[in-house]
Amino acid sequence: MDAKIYDVLIIGAGPIGIACALEAKKAGLNYVVVEKGPIVNSLYHYPTNMHFFSTSEKLEIDEIPFISKEAKPSKQEALEYYRRIATSNKLNISLFEKALKVNNNDLFEVITDKGKWYAQNIIIATGFYDIPNKLKLPGEDLKKVTHYYDDPHLYAFQKVAVVGASNSAVDAALEIYRKGGDVTMVIRGESIGERVKYWVKPDIENRIKEGSIKAYFNSEITEIKEDEITISHNGESIDLENDFVVALTGYKPNFAFLTMMRIDLQGDKMIPKYDENTMETNVENVYLAGVICGGKETHKWFIENSRVHASMIIEDIKTKEKAAV
Repeated sequence: MDAKIYDVLIIGAGPIGIACALEAKKAGLNYVVVEKGPIVNSLYHYPTNMHFFSTSEKLEIDEIPFISKEAKPSKQEALEYYRRIATSNKLNISLFEKALKVNNNDLFEVITDKGKWYAQNIIIATGFYDIPNKLKLPGEDLKKVTHYYDDPHLYAFQKVAVVGASNSAVDAALEIYRKGGDVTMVIRGESIGERVKYWVKPDIENRIKEGSIKAYFNSEITEIKEDEITISHNGESIDLENDFVVALTGYKPNFAFLTMMRIDLQGDKMIPKYDENTMETNVENVYLAGVICGGKETHKWFIENSRVHASMIIEDIKTKEKAAV
């Protein structure tokens, strides 16, 4: 790291952050990407056996073909695809470096856990997978509780409560059941989520109907103990034997970081304020790209519909540069 002033500093090396770096490089801008983990950090932490909802061509960036064995690629294929793009294009990325604070004077000073960077423009492409929506109940800090699901092998022969009814919760419940786990779903609503993948929804509903997977609808956990959980079900308190709790209740962007940047967050959904034509926020020369644009509505933006943000942002930066000459 040095005191060099970059045209663009991109926070986040996910697919959209990589797309922004590619556009910046093509435009001849000096850029750097700062990422707190490995390349495509969020994807790296997705479940081992996950397949995308989108087909491979929908996940492509910069018109670079994404070839997968099946129409809907696996996590491992996606990691390979985005990693190869970053390495083959020799993108300037600083990994395992977390952005902590940004000072805004005539120049942006980005303070990380390793030092400082200086830039004329900032692109925030940090996604939303880092901060889980907590249950906020007694026992949530026990080691048996996780807000992330990886591999079903851990849960074989165990009594597992899966909290939630989204795609991630349904996938976890089905995988754990098929690997020998005793699965109970605890669902706040009265049915499986409407956005659950259409080819998976009948599977989970049939497993619940036949009793292979138990489900408590209109329910929520009220307390977690070492060997049991207490749930509230239609006003009744029920104690269930339990070894693990997999709470897949969704995630949220780092709103504290956006607030620190003085980006306006609007309404109950905390939607960041930005220009839909340029992706520039209410803070001059600070841009948003990707899922973070949706605030709490994390289902609104995906790789396939936000990859265009990269070209929109870089085009605006170049337009400003020309106007300043």
